[in-house]
Amino acid sequence: MRRLIGIFTFVSLTNLICLNGQTKIDRIASFCKANEWEILKEYFDFLSLPNFALNKEDIKKNALFIQQMLSKRGVKSQLLDSKTEGTPAAVYGEVIVPNAKQTIVFYAHYDGQPVNPEKWHPAIKPFLPVFLTKPIDKGGEIIPFPAVGSPINPEWRISGRSSSDDKAGVMAIIHAYDAIVKSGLQPSCSIKFFFEGEEEIGSVHLGEILDKHKDLLSSDVWIIADGPVHQSGLPLIDFGVRGDVNMDITVFGPKRPLHSGHYGNWAPNPAHTLVRLLASMKDDEGRVLIKDYYKDAIPFTESEKLAFAKVPSIDKQMQQELGIAQPEKVGTSLFDSYQYPSLNINGIQSADVGEKASNVIPTEAAVTLDLRQVLGTDYLRQIQRVKDHVVAQGFYVIDRNPTDEERAKYSKIAKVTADRGGYNAQRTPMDLPIAKQIIAAVQGATKEKVLTFPTAGGSLPLFLFEKHLNAKVVNLCIANHDNNQHSENENTRIHNIWESIKQLSAIMMME
Repeated sequence: MRRLIGIFTFVSLTNLICLNGQTKIDRIASFCKANEWEILKEYFDFLSLPNFALNKEDIKKNALFIQQMLSKRGVKSQLLDSKTEGTPAAVYGEVIVPNAKQTIVFYAHYDGQPVNPEKWHPAIKPFLPVFLTKPIDKGGEIIPFPAVGSPINPEWRISGRSSSDDKAGVMAIIHAYDAIVKSGLQPSCSIKFFFEGEEEIGSVHLGEILDKHKDLLSSDVWIIADGPVHQSGLPLIDFGVRGDVNMDITVFGPKRPLHSGHYGNWAPNPAHTLVRLLASMKDDEGRVLIKDYYKDAIPFTESEKLAFAKVPSIDKQMQQELGIAQPEKVGTSLFDSYQYPSLNINGIQSADVGEKASNVIPTEAAVTLDLRQVLGTDYLRQIQRVKDHVVAQGFYVIDRNPTDEERAKYSKIAKVTADRGGYNAQRTPMDLPIAKQIIAAVQGATKEKVLTFPTAGGSLPLFLFEKHLNAKVVNLCIANHDNNQHSENENTRIHNIWESIKQLSAIMMME
């Protein structure tokens, strides 16, 4: 009898008690399967709401939709504002569990990148989500929304802006809690929900929100649900992210467009001027040439290098998948490059191309730069280094359009601005007890090996949680790696939604 009691106690402590032949995670999976139609229908309704952060009315509709989702599940919620009037609010909810030993905040953002419908596949609309047999750019076909009770293939994709980044995170968090409650289970920790509406424009007011509501947001750890799993498809937990900031540079030519025959070889072309400036910023192998750009970067520690060494290499896979003959040489591999700050051209604009092109010398040329930060670098200092480089190339730098007097005096003028916010990199130690708890919980929710990264290549405002709340932050990756986030034809694989719900519920129930 004592032996049987001991076995029963061991099983309880390892969270593997079977009820009706099912583990807790089995019951979560069964709930998702039984309710997949209702879950995905709600998801489609959510994806139908445009969500660019600078459109305040659209963002407000998204926030109210999330509040309704929480209210339907019995979760008390409120909107958390900043001290700056008129900025998007964060959606907050909480479930206080009596005698819980831990409090965990679950975060995702509900805003998305802007869209250019002309770049999307003609059959796909950014805010009219549909099922696809596979990604539309790989020959996927549209499938009508199935009737109630009809099976839904987990390999199908759901199209639409923010279907992966990051409304998938919002849905997975809320439905993980919903699945626990409606499966007759209980969370082991007190749960706080925090959904932000400005992440894609730099989380401009997040710091103000965190400061204003510091007591309300106290916790043992923040769990972020965002980003893609490993390129092999294996589950992935990130313990850090890069920081990010955008810069805009505009250079100027004639005050009005000129006939390229009458004025070619005489009037300076701003497009030529801009591309020469950009070419001076990086060498042929992708290394940034701006003075001291890499100076402050803190290299990976030996333990962090070892963690990356345990992850399967995917360089050859991604070269073939993306049609890249030769990667840049900043790092020795894709993952090794994560320890260096990067400088990317998001887009260049000057007059028109293709069928819309005219034989003109344009009036100006503009570029948006994306500066990714790593541990040790500061985004404001990196902005200044770029400005100093522009000056060193002979430009008169201002933050507005030039006057006639300035045009007459300076042959090369650059308007340089960086006014959309930014933040630095953040990293949480992987050997903290609560970090090990989270890894064990996620591993218990899947039959696949869970990979752990010291840092991701992407960016989230995790630095702000650490700065304003002294919080530890861990990121659970949820989307498929080929989700086209930030670009046209964004999609999410349905299987990833079900897996992320299981993994997040496991964290909510971890002992």
